[in-house]
Amino acid sequence: MLNWKLDLRLLAFIVLFLSVLMGIPTALAFHYQEVDAIRGFLVAYLAIAIFCSSALILVRKPESKVLLARDGYLVVTLTWVIASAFSAIPLVVSNAYVNYSSAYFEIMSGFTTTSATVLPEIESLPKSILFWRSQTNWLGGMGIVVLFVALLPALGVSGTLLVGAESVGPTKDKLTPKIKNTALILWSIYIGFSVLETILLLLGGLSLYDAVTVTFSTMAAAGFCVKNASIGTFSSAYVDVVVTIFMLISGANFALYFKALSGKLSSVLKDGELRVYLGIWAFVALVSALYLTVSNTYGSFAQSLRYSAFQTASILTTTGFATADYVLWPAFTQVMLFLLFFIGGSAGSAGGGVKVIRIVALFKMGRAQIKHRIHPRGVFQVRIGSASMRDDLLLSISTFFGVYILTGVVGTVLISLSGADVMTSFAASFLCLGNIGIGFADVGPTGNFAFLPSYLKWVCSFLMLVGRLELFTVYALFSKHFWRR
Repeated sequence: MLNWKLDLRLLAFIVLFLSVLMGIPTALAFHYQEVDAIRGFLVAYLAIAIFCSSALILVRKPESKVLLARDGYLVVTLTWVIASAFSAIPLVVSNAYVNYSSAYFEIMSGFTTTSATVLPEIESLPKSILFWRSQTNWLGGMGIVVLFVALLPALGVSGTLLVGAESVGPTKDKLTPKIKNTALILWSIYIGFSVLETILLLLGGLSLYDAVTVTFSTMAAAGFCVKNASIGTFSSAYVDVVVTIFMLISGANFALYFKALSGKLSSVLKDGELRVYLGIWAFVALVSALYLTVSNTYGSFAQSLRYSAFQTASILTTTGFATADYVLWPAFTQVMLFLLFFIGGSAGSAGGGVKVIRIVALFKMGRAQIKHRIHPRGVFQVRIGSASMRDDLLLSISTFFGVYILTGVVGTVLISLSGADVMTSFAASFLCLGNIGIGFADVGPTGNFAFLPSYLKWVCSFLMLVGRLELFTVYALFSKHFWRR
């Protein structure tokens, strides 16, 4: 049975915690004297105050402080839904967005690190609103609930179920016996990389505001930018290289950084998923650079490699930044980038998508089935690196992939109701589901989602949510068994 009182209490505290973090863009609104933005943030604070005070009055004394798996799924899903609902208020009240549906789409896109936008023009918006938009990227990258879990012991609740429901990938790395310490370690590494990237971008000539907002979206493997032309605005090879490196960092399993810091570098270098992840990036980047050079798209191999390496990293890690309009590139290079739509980052990373480990497992499962056909009595294990994959985990991976494709296809059909062409509908659906941010056709590097009617923006918001929480955390709530005692 669901522990409703405890679940509501946790939601109230998480929303309160989020309101504290909203203080940074609120301060910026006052600093830049952005009256409309100030009004928007104050209205959001009022709404949060009403919700949280009402919730905490209703659940002053929960009968139990025990969380079950169902409570974890419910709290995590509602956290993302409700956090987006309150966070969207400043966007629409400040008149930065035309309606609440657009504002909610944008913020859900931010928290899920999708960074698809409905904005045809970005730089005219209040700086504080754009900062909040980028900050939601950063908060969502490592997970809202994972950040909050550090506070849970003070409430007498174990956060293991919550972290498990929010974490990405078929395997969950528990770095220490206590989940609180694991959450703190992951966020400490995340913050450390964020500080380092900000410093490097400052050295590249970016202002503090630009450096921080770019870092927010890079480390989250997101892609919101305060500039209309994304990272291409800066026209700097140095910035491109720095952002490319940190996109690749954000798309790798953060547990590996902890192992490296713990002196286990050799085990990190032997990690099978990491090798495949970097191998895919290097292969696509090099092959694309060669083709861009021979097709005279760019004047030299070095220039071709600069753009192909960046764009390959951007789509593979599901970041969604752009330095070039790759829709104008030759068809071969577009196909190479398109294939990355169905891969994504590593398990345990800030990246979205199917995840490299699942793709590798599917290929090895196919190879094992071929061997089994030839040798029916043989026993063939699926191994990734030195690790052997359990049968239940392989079944979970197969099921995930099937449901993922089915969800994307249904999304494609629904988005086509807007009148969009087949490629736009397909790309829009899978870029939302994979939390990629940019795609092809009308949702390419120079496109946006403004063409969608309001009801389809809610459909896309749902796709982003189920993609970020990896399908089953959300879909479990639609099962009749979930609600049975």
